[in-house]
Amino acid sequence: MDEDLIAEADGQEETGMSEEDLEATESRVDAKASKLKKELETCKQERQEYMDGWQRAKADYVNALKRGEEEKKAAQERGTLKAAQAFITVLDSLTRAESSGEVPESFQAIARQIHDAATSLGLVPFGTVGEAFNPMQHEALGNDVVTDAALEEAVTAVLEQGWKAGESVVRAAKVRVGQMT
Repeated sequence: MDEDLIAEADGQEETGMSEEDLEATESRVDAKASKLKKELETCKQERQEYMDGWQRAKADYVNALKRGEEEKKAAQERGTLKAAQAFITVLDSLTRAESSGEVPESFQAIARQIHDAATSLGLVPFGTVGEAFNPMQHEALGNDVVTDAALEEAVTAVLEQGWKAGESVVRAAKVRVGQMT
């Protein structure tokens, strides 16, 4: 095998090998070493390409998992908001009936269940007289003249309660807002 490296002792030319044979052997050894270095460089490049590809694939997988979790959470929030929107009219009717004392004793357990269901959906009422008007949470249906500067741009009357589920406004509170003349 011409391509195999042959280990030689120093002074080989003294053991019968001519100078030309020695140079030819050295030339073959140098050629073989050069070929092995090229193969090693090729292997290093391929290894780096495989490593880069693997790292990209891993990053894509991690990003896909994150995206999937975000989409799942967003779908749950949309479902909760849709259920909450359908449920708000029931809560409004129940609240009006409770405030006027029209809820019979036999219906109290059902009313509690309705309130518990609203709590499980994360529904929280908002909108009180005196709070600052926020166009992201309130729908202004009119203005009331105020003489106190502290009441300007404040809610002066709540016409319909607003509802939130978490940070999302399910229904804006319908209010009247104070305005200085």
